[in-house]
Amino acid sequence: VQLQASGGGLVQAGDSLRLSCAASGLTFNRYHLGWFRQAPGKEREFVALSTRYANSVKGRFTTSRDNAKNTVYLQMNSLKLEDTAVYYCAATLRTSDSFAYAYNSDIYEFWGQGTLVTVSS
Repeated sequence: VQLQASGGGLVQAGDSLRLSCAASGLTFNRYHLGWFRQAPGKEREFVALSTRYANSVKGRFTTSRDNAKNTVYLQMNSLKLEDTAVYYCAATLRTSDSFAYAYNSDIYEFWGQGTLVTVSS
């Protein structure tokens, strides 16, 4: 299984960026793909899974999914300095508990390598 995250870069505060995560080696429609991030010196934190969002990104970030391309996206608008982090995509089997435990990194079986987002002032 491979999850290839891309789209990171250096942007200014207030800008937008779209991350992509292309999945291979798994039956895509059996999995949810979520997003986590890890800022320098901080622990990894949940960002989004489908319609579930961390409070810190609600209203600014949006996920989408293209089943034909086995790819999920994270559209990030109104970026803030505190959004600077390495962003990871991760895959978890679709179950009735997926959304209830979306925040818990333990439910994700597969992880991508991460893509760095740097927001400058």
